[in-house]
This record gives sequence, structure tokens and C-alpha cells, in this order.
Amino acid sequence: MQTTDFSKGTVWQNIMSQSIPLILAQLVQLFYNVVDRIYIGHIPGADSMALTGIGLVFPLTTLIAAFTFLFGTGGTPLFSIARGAGEEKRAEKILGNTFSLLLGTSIVLFLFCYLLRRPILYLFGASDASYLYADAYLKIYLLGTSFTMLATGLNGFINAQGFPRIGMLTTLLGAVLNLALDPVFIFGLHMGVSGAALATVLSQLVSCAWVVRFLTGKKALYRIQKKHLRVSGKLTREIIALGMSGFIMQGTNCLVQVVCNATLKIYGGDLYVGIMTVINSAREILSLPVSGITNGAQPVLGYNYGAKNYHKVRQGIRFTAVLGILYTLLAWLLVIMSPHLLLSVFTKDTAMIAAGVNAMRLYFFGFFFMAFQFTGQSAFTALGYSRHAIFFSLLRKAVIVAPLTILLPKLGFGVDGVFLAEPVSNAIGGLACFITMYFSLYRKLKKEEEMENYGKR
Repeated sequence: MQTTDFSKGTVWQNIMSQSIPLILAQLVQLFYNVVDRIYIGHIPGADSMALTGIGLVFPLTTLIAAFTFLFGTGGTPLFSIARGAGEEKRAEKILGNTFSLLLGTSIVLFLFCYLLRRPILYLFGASDASYLYADAYLKIYLLGTSFTMLATGLNGFINAQGFPRIGMLTTLLGAVLNLALDPVFIFGLHMGVSGAALATVLSQLVSCAWVVRFLTGKKALYRIQKKHLRVSGKLTREIIALGMSGFIMQGTNCLVQVVCNATLKIYGGDLYVGIMTVINSAREILSLPVSGITNGAQPVLGYNYGAKNYHKVRQGIRFTAVLGILYTLLAWLLVIMSPHLLLSVFTKDTAMIAAGVNAMRLYFFGFFFMAFQFTGQSAFTALGYSRHAIFFSLLRKAVIVAPLTILLPKLGFGVDGVFLAEPVSNAIGGLACFITMYFSLYRKLKKEEEMENYGKR
């Protein structure tokens, strides 16, 4: 069977060949939600309340993403390591099991979220006014749960086989459709937030059809096969062990979003819930390149680790760290200089823009520390150090951000305290993750490389 050999060529070229299409694909993927928010923020007569409603939906969409990451980011590095070790049958079994886990979980999540959406939204901080917008969007968005999870969760297997351009096209088709349908449904058919949700569901359906078609077709090196769809308990535990860090990262994001919305409702009201919606949207866009680089590096790191090319693994870690830090410094500069511009993309509400400028600058302070978290987390995940990855996911969000979001406003910072919690967690959590990765993994790889070279003499 032909394979793409990530041990050949320079490490940085292999990483960028994976990362650039992945970044473009993730950028396109963002259009599913971000374009919705941009259009929703400009619905005539809705003011900031429509964005507030969408902000209340975030925790549930993040919960769905968490389970997608659990199986998608768990299966993909395991798949890459199996490929690097030449275990082709195991690689295909991992792919088949991941498909079944994503599909089965998506059905359970749909039923749970749909049936309990009213009490959940009020628990998340909805008011009677914002609930109308949140419910109108959520009850349609949830219909595409399976499409969303399969398209996103399986796309990594296309990239890990050495087809990053195909992976980019997976989301490109759906995003273009979403971009075209949004104004038609929202404004042309006067469906408002319901139209935005419907456009997203149809777009995800196209993306899902494309990725499944490729992974069952002749061009794929490893395919979804019926004989591998039966879930293996042992393999599921391995997938979950590696994917748990991604799950916890998204799951704790869900926790933080709930805590933020509830706290902002107390100290700032619906206006600040809407501001946080805009800031989260800006963060998703600005963190995308560093996320794409570190995620693109994972199959390269995993493959070379499986092939025992430890020096290339170390080179890959260094490259992603330096590039990530440089980019996030530039992104931070952009926020400092142009907060009005970023806010005005999502809303024309003057009150929201005026109040959001200071909030955005506080939230993004020291943004470059995120690069340390992404690099350390990516290295741990790619090389199978699941416990380390899980610990640092929990540390930054559950141990630092969530408690600070509650405590800082009570200590006299008021609504500003909610936005200050993020930079504090980035600095403490990011540095702790990176430093631990350096001493427990990076230096260990150097020793293993020296032993490998000594054994060849």
C-alpha cells in the first residue's frame, strides 16, 4: 500500500504542507459560525440581543465540539502512529471505530440537547428576551449534529494520510454554500436567526457527504470499511485516552462560557453577554493560524515518533513554538491598535462597540502566551502523552479561568474581572504546559536520539 512518508524531506516543509491547507480549511470552517454571527449582528431591529442569544448557544455548540475532539483528535494521532509503525490493518480499524463513535455519540447529543434546550439555556444565563433568539437558532442547528461531528471529526484522517488539500476542500464546499445561503435565508426569506441555523445545517451536510465519500472511495489510502465499524472496547479506550485532552479543552471551554455568561449577566447584563460573543468570535479567528500550525504538526510529529526519528520530532516542536509565538505577538498588536475595527465587523450597535473596546484589550492582553499552551499541548497529544495533555487542559480552564471569572468581579474589578481571567490563565497555564513539555518530553527525546545513534555504531 502506498503511503505518504513524513520522515522524508525537511520537517518544517512537512509541517507547513499539512498546516497551510489545514489553516485554510479551519478558516473556512469558521465561516459556518462566524459568518452567521456577522449577519446576525446586522439584523435590522435586533440590535445586540440577537448576538446575545447566539452567545448563549455557544456552550452547547462547544459541548458538541468537545465530543468531536474526543474521538477525532484521539483517533487521528493514534492512526498516524500506526501508519508510521507500518501497522496498516490497525490504522484502518482506528478509522472505522472513530466513525462509529462519532455517529453514535452525535445521536445521543442531539436528543439530549434538543429535549432539554429550554432549561439549559436559562441555566446558561438567558433572559426572556434573549431566549427567543437562542431557541430559534438552537432548535434548527441541533438537527445537523451528526453532519457537524462526522465532517469535523473525520477530516483529520484525510490530512493524516497526506491529502491536506482534499481536507481543505471538505470544508470549503460547505463554507461557500453557507456564505451564499446566509443572506438568502436571513434577509431574503426574513428567517432571521433561524435562517442562519438552517444555512449552517445544509452546509455541514455537504461537508459531511464530501468527507465520507472520500474516505470510502478509491483515492483514500485507508478507507472506512464495514468490517471495522464494530466498536472495539480496547481501541475505544486508546482513542479516548489520546482524545481526552482535546475533549477537556473544549469541555472546559464550555464550562468557562457558562460561567462567563452567568457572571456577565449579573455584573453587565445582556449587553456584555453580546460583547463576549463578539470577543470569542475574534479569538477564534486570531488563534486559528497557531492552532492550524500545531494541529498540522501532529501527524508529522506522530509519524516520526513512530518511525523513531527523534531528531525530527524535536525539530518540529522547535519550529511550531517559534512560529506560533511570532504570530501571536503580531495578533496581539492588531488587537491593541484596531479594537474598533474588529468589533464593527460583528455589530453596528454603538453601545456594544463603545463598551467592547476596553473589554477586548483586557481579554487579549499577553495573547502570545497562548502559543506556549498550543505547542505543549500539541506535542503531548501527538506523541501519546495523554495524561500530561489532560492535566494542562484542566489547569488552564477549570482550575484558573473559571474560578477567576467568579472571584475577580467580587474583588472589585466588576465586569472587567471576567475579561481579565483569560490573560492570567494564558500566562500561568501556557508557561506551565510548555516548560513541563520541555523537561519531560523534549529533553527525553534528545536522550533517546543519542541512545539510538549510539546503538547504530
